[in-house]
Amino acid sequence: MNTAADHDFPAARSSLLVLGATGGTGRLIVRQALARGHDVTALVRSPEKGRDLDGVRTVIGDARDEAVLRTALEGRDAVVSALGTPASPFREVTLLSAATRALVSAMKAQNVARLVCITGIGAGDSAGHGGFLFDRLILPLLLRRVYADKNRQEAIVRESGLDWTLVRPAVLNDKPGRGEVRALTDLSDHHGGTVSREDVARFVLDQLGTSAWLNRSPLITW
Repeated sequence: MNTAADHDFPAARSSLLVLGATGGTGRLIVRQALARGHDVTALVRSPEKGRDLDGVRTVIGDARDEAVLRTALEGRDAVVSALGTPASPFREVTLLSAATRALVSAMKAQNVARLVCITGIGAGDSAGHGGFLFDRLILPLLLRRVYADKNRQEAIVRESGLDWTLVRPAVLNDKPGRGEVRALTDLSDHHGGTVSREDVARFVLDQLGTSAWLNRSPLITW
């Protein structure tokens, strides 16, 4: 498996696997990746989900199934994970960590090293920096179980030995992108913030051509 010590990441066109390709951010990642000339494979849960992903090779299956992931990874250079899960105030959430654990194993088996994984503000050491409403109401009342699984997901990525970047967007919106974001790791004076899905997609794809945020967890915001 290639590691960061062996190479820098070329900005040239890549062959990507996108997980979460039918979500709000995932669709923008796919669209922008195709516009940049990347060869895109998307793992989708059903043929219906992937029907409108034009220009994309689709693999049908469960993101928690390592065998399916190995098939989807054939011929790929890198993986972008935009997996999400709805708010779950009462039920335990395990999708993100289970899928990421299977993905890491499949990537190692297929000799794919580069992983850019979207989590969110409030995960890991960004907890407590989402602003009053998010930190005091939304996260504890609606997203507590989701974020417990995001934290497990991040731990799996950090311990994977892959060439990883964890991207933690501020609160997402569907406004037009501004073409730039602030990427922060020192959050001592940061609370709250928002960012467009379009700009998140752009930032995520930019990471495929650089090691600037390798093995780091930037919070991105406007």
